[in-house]
Formats: sequence, C-alpha cells, structure tokens
Amino acid sequence: MRIHHLNCGTCCPPGGRLFDGRSDTPRGALVCHCLLVETNAGLVLVDTGFGTKDVDHPQYRLSKFFFGLNQPQLRREETALAQVRDLGFDPKDVRHIVVTHLDFDHAGGLEDFPNAAVHVTAREKEVADEGAGGAFVGDKRYRPRQWNGVNDWRLYPFGGGERWFGFDAVRGLKGLPPEILLVPLAGHTWGHAGVAVQEDGGKWLFYAADAYFHHAEIGHERYECPPGLRGYQHLMNVDAAARLQNQQRVRRLSLDHGDEVRIFCAHDVLEFELLAGRRYDKAATAQTLAA
Repeated sequence: MRIHHLNCGTCCPPGGRLFDGRSDTPRGALVCHCLLVETNAGLVLVDTGFGTKDVDHPQYRLSKFFFGLNQPQLRREETALAQVRDLGFDPKDVRHIVVTHLDFDHAGGLEDFPNAAVHVTAREKEVADEGAGGAFVGDKRYRPRQWNGVNDWRLYPFGGGERWFGFDAVRGLKGLPPEILLVPLAGHTWGHAGVAVQEDGGKWLFYAADAYFHHAEIGHERYECPPGLRGYQHLMNVDAAARLQNQQRVRRLSLDHGDEVRIFCAHDVLEFELLAGRRYDKAATAQTLAA
C-alpha cells in the first residue's frame, strides 16, 4: 500500500510559540494531518480535515467560538478533494473514509466523497447524533451538517475485538484490507479512536489523532507540551482520566515499540513535515493572515 500524507487544514490560533512551541509570530500553526492510502479496495482516506463546503460557507458550517479560537485558514487547495485530484486520482475512487472522531476539523470533508463508506466507532456516531455533552460539545464541536450527506455508515463497537501491541478492542474494517485497524482511544471524545496502517515492509504507522497534540509528548519518559496547547487539550477532553490514560499508553507504545510502530498525531507540524517529506505551506499561511 502506498500512503500519502496530506495537510487538510491549517489553523493559526493566537499565542505563537506558547501554543505550538515553534512559531516566532503572534499566531501559532497547526495542521490537520490526514492520510490517503492506495489499497486493492480503492482509495482510503483517514480523516478529512476541512471540506469544500467549510471553505465556501464557514459561518454556517463552523461554530463562531472555534472559528475565532483556531482561526482556520480554509484554503480550497488544502481540502482532501483538491489534493486527491492533484495526486492524479479521481475522487470517485475514494471508496472508504476512516474517521477517528467527528469533530469539525476531522469530518468537514465527508460530503466531498459521496460514494465513500464512512467507518467510525458506534459510540462516536451515537453521541454525535444525540448532540450529547451540552452546547459546547454537542453544538460547537459536532457539526452534523458536515455529515448529513453520508449514506453509508459502518459502525464498530468499543468492546470485543482483538489486541494490537496491548491495545484492546481493535477492529478490522469491513471492506478494507486487514492492514488497516481502528484502535479505541477514548477521552478526547467518547468514541475517539486511532488508526493503524501496516506498510508493505511490515512496520506500522499509527495515527493517534487527538490522543496527544505535540511531538514532545511521546518518545520520552519525561514529556513536554507548550502551555497553550496543554490548555487546549484540557478544554477539549470529555473524560480527562481516560484521555490521560490513553495518552500514557501511546507514550508507552512509542518507548517499547518505536522500532515497529511510527506514531503521529493530527495537528503537529513537525510530525507532518517529517512524514510528508515536505514543509507545510508557511508562505501561503502568512499571505492569508496578512489579507
């Protein structure tokens, strides 16, 4: 399987280095790291970032609170749809989308691929449909208008399943090769999950999504996170104990099996640059901010 790393949305929250640990400007920079995987079952997206309808109608699609806090730049060329085309593929060949959770910055592009089956944990879909969590989660984070056009949901329970490097309830996905697994990581949302993809050489890529936010939170016994980003993680968790426990499990995985598993999260710029083999478009971001 060939794996393409995409940035499907640049966000520039205020705080600069206090937020992302590296920016020398008043605003930080976060990516929406997504995957496009070429498989025998067709093209598979892992998360979508922001979609074309988010670009065209941001005030309708996104909450004012998060639009102001995250300050997404919403460039059409960063949508998964545009990048699939730029890679020379027909968007109709995207047959499956695996969604780690249904937050607005992970599920915005679902409707850009109406022929795709969407895979997510049953718990995540249940809570999102109920609008649970009060106005903050149920309305501001979950934006049902982003997925109203989805016709083929494939839902997976949190219990049962198999084990993968000590993680429980890991699920093979219907219609997808066994090298793509859904790994429950509750805490950031009730049904939050990571996605593991086994590369042709046998090594695993593990997309931990929002189980952590900064590269220095894994790979070391002593971990670090910029204060602004640490506060944002706390703001966003629905179950702090579960999130911290799963974050520790991901950290342990990075220490005990770093030679077998390459771990990355959804929003860290450095991780994206290393895996994509290119820098994110800082010049385009600066131009948009100056406009």
